[in-house]
Amino acid sequence: MSKIEQNRAIKRHAILAAAKSVFLSQGYTSANMDGIAAQAKLTKQTLYRYFPSKIELFQATMRQIGDSYNGRYFVHLTLESNRDALVAFATEFMQFHLSKEHIATQRLLIAEATQAPEIIESFMGIGADDTSRALNAFFSERFGLQHPSTKVELWLGMLLAPCSAALLGMPTLNDQQIEQHALEATDLLLVGIQ
Repeated sequence: MSKIEQNRAIKRHAILAAAKSVFLSQGYTSANMDGIAAQAKLTKQTLYRYFPSKIELFQATMRQIGDSYNGRYFVHLTLESNRDALVAFATEFMQFHLSKEHIATQRLLIAEATQAPEIIESFMGIGADDTSRALNAFFSERFGLQHPSTKVELWLGMLLAPCSAALLGMPTLNDQQIEQHALEATDLLLVGIQ
């Protein structure tokens, strides 16, 4: 990587780190490009060179948050044992969705849905299709299901159930509780498939 490319990567990383901090603390509507540029220690002109609009910066920020986990989910689906693959996937999936960062993102989306509906559509388009596609393929290949999408949605719903309490400020599950929840939800799913 050349020095110029390294410098660009450093600036992009600084912008995304600042944007995440500002979006999650101030919200989308209150966040402004001046504040993000200042926190990144860059000029607003430089910020706009990398991200021409606030919605594009928001999308890139949300994509970066999701990418930090999505690759880790999918690696588990290569495990030989179906149950082990699903439990490992479920555990990692729940850990991400119950993380402080993700809960803060969900709260931001809920709070600002009426003022900035474009952020909901933008957020929903990031990563959800990849997860559904990967799981549908796994269920089709491993279990011979021709139309697995309903089972996938129901299973993901079981895994995401503890998020409701976390969104309301209740204590989140610890790692041991997450693993137990993932195991029980997966076993319930497997009973329904076999």
